[in-house]
Amino acid sequence: MGEPGAVAGRRDGRGHRWAALAQRWEALAGGSPAARALGAELIARWAEPHRRYHDLAHLTAVLDAVDELAGEAEDPAAVRLAAWFHDAVYDGRPGWDEERSAQLAQSRLPRCGVPAARIGETARLVRLTAAHDTLTDGDANGAVLCDADLAVLGRPGYDAYAAAIRQEYAHVPDDLFRAGRAEVLRRLLAAPRLYRTAQAAGLWEERARANMTAELARLTAGSAG
Repeated sequence: MGEPGAVAGRRDGRGHRWAALAQRWEALAGGSPAARALGAELIARWAEPHRRYHDLAHLTAVLDAVDELAGEAEDPAAVRLAAWFHDAVYDGRPGWDEERSAQLAQSRLPRCGVPAARIGETARLVRLTAAHDTLTDGDANGAVLCDADLAVLGRPGYDAYAAAIRQEYAHVPDDLFRAGRAEVLRRLLAAPRLYRTAQAAGLWEERARANMTAELARLTAGSAG
């Protein structure tokens, strides 16, 4: 009996995404056996079944945003490597996930022939994504990566993004999730500029603040109910 069309379509779609990401990785890291093996490992990590937002679609979106902003980076290759690694380890433990992801980059990239200085910068950037508000002025690579990671806030599909975040934290009771999520949104909204690059600010700042303000209002209304 043939495979149901909807299921086949989903599998075909995922296969296409895997192939497209593998090509992007090879263009970045090269086609050596070690590089190809690492690319396959990273894609498999991003495809883990427990992920609902930090998945292959998010990886693709961040890489696309880095491409848009790459002209503002000092080392676009390091930023792209950091995009690949920034949630490569994802267990829903903020800070710990980024640290383990940075360690993964430091342990895997040397065998691919990546220069030591670039590996160090990649790991630094991955750790930076644990708390975007620690980004300092003049950090061009960090600004591009953080802006790319937050691009979803100002793009269409925000409600789907927020719902996927809730699904990733399905084990957290509603009241605790609302409180924690509201605190994240308040911290982001308190920043003078959500996006540090001029290009990202022009593209996404206004929409992102409107989206987050609306979600915060829903969360606080729910907690009051």
